[in-house]
Amino acid sequence: MNSDDKGLDLDVRAAATAGARALVIGPYLTARAAPDDANLRAPQARLEEAEGLARAIDLDIVGTRLVMLAQVRPATYLGKGKVEEIASLAKENEVDLVVMDCALSPVQQRNLEKAFAAKVIDRTGLILEIFGERARTREGALQVELAHLAYQKSRLVRSWTHLERQRGGFGFLGGPGETQIETDRRLIQERIGRIEKDLEQVKRTRGLHRKKRQDAPYPVVALVGYTNAGKSTLFNRLTQSEVFAKDLLFATLDPTLRAVKLPHGARIILSDTVGFISDLPTTLVSAFRATLEEVIEADVILHVRDVSHEDTEAQSADVERILNDLGVEPHDHRRLIEVWNKAALLSDERRAGLLQATLSRPAEARPVLVSAITGEGIDTLLAAIESRMASERKLLRVKVPAEDGAGLAWLYENGEVLARKAGRDGSLAIDIRVGPERVERVLRRFPDARLN
Repeated sequence: MNSDDKGLDLDVRAAATAGARALVIGPYLTARAAPDDANLRAPQARLEEAEGLARAIDLDIVGTRLVMLAQVRPATYLGKGKVEEIASLAKENEVDLVVMDCALSPVQQRNLEKAFAAKVIDRTGLILEIFGERARTREGALQVELAHLAYQKSRLVRSWTHLERQRGGFGFLGGPGETQIETDRRLIQERIGRIEKDLEQVKRTRGLHRKKRQDAPYPVVALVGYTNAGKSTLFNRLTQSEVFAKDLLFATLDPTLRAVKLPHGARIILSDTVGFISDLPTTLVSAFRATLEEVIEADVILHVRDVSHEDTEAQSADVERILNDLGVEPHDHRRLIEVWNKAALLSDERRAGLLQATLSRPAEARPVLVSAITGEGIDTLLAAIESRMASERKLLRVKVPAEDGAGLAWLYENGEVLARKAGRDGSLAIDIRVGPERVERVLRRFPDARLN
């Protein structure tokens, strides 16, 4: 760490927040007052999600409050009466932190902290805290810190004067700091510059690894879905591995890759990615774009949905919106498979309704109902993945002379060898499956090869 960084607390993890007494407030505009592009999910469901986010960093939730607004107040977001009501509630419960499930301006945040006599964080700040706690790889930690610094910088610039002191560090629950704002701004900008430089190096390394995977014969299948949809549990079920999976929002942050063997012997690379969420801060969307390139470049995408959740349709719409922003067509059924997870939590009536719904769709767009916990539907899912792979990849029969050991090795390196049969002359008949972009390469190397 540079000596100038010592004036900054660069540990963006929120360990200090564990056990803090917190009040979660859901201040949502009424349907009449909300803009056309607003999150129209049920207010109670939104509040429950905010509470889940707060619990993800081990806050002690002493209460929640739903507040419906006809308009947003520039100074405090809430009306005067609601501010006084929540201030009284915070004092009564000896609250350390008030979580506001909305995007606060620096001025609003500061005014509410004065009114509540407690720390205040908004939805962006809360998600940043969670991401800071979950990041395990160097790239993940750098991406989170970059987003966190950008957020903090905006707080400094907009809400404080050069004579004031910043709050302690980059966590939102620290005490008052000792560094003047202009020094803080300079240090933050310098740190941002160094992180961006480090990230460029990490991205180049990831790019090389991705290029190697593209050159490998195995296709990539990426898991996407709303946070806590069960992606990591499904990943563990499919790969027989032990990736961290827990009933927590954003339990997985860094991408994980494993090889999986399909029923008829074909192999794929399965990638688990960060969960999506509604109203994801733009700073994080930008920061994690490199991570999400695993999704952009995947051959097949599994959209994992928690169909036991009351807001599953709204969650699905949020995921589709983010996929679209990434340049991925969410309704391209040649590439995307919907996985309806958590079947074990469904009532018999709900299960029957969903099964009927799947049958009403065209075969190529039909979702797969599974339970990652019990294993229900996993064989059907693997068969669906295999079917998508087979439809896109080409099958060739190649004859390799007995003396062409290099040619045989080349086939194994550049394609998926499905079968081999020895001839009387020692030659080998090889059945190989390759992506359409590799057919020409095989034909150049083996002019007598033929498509099956």
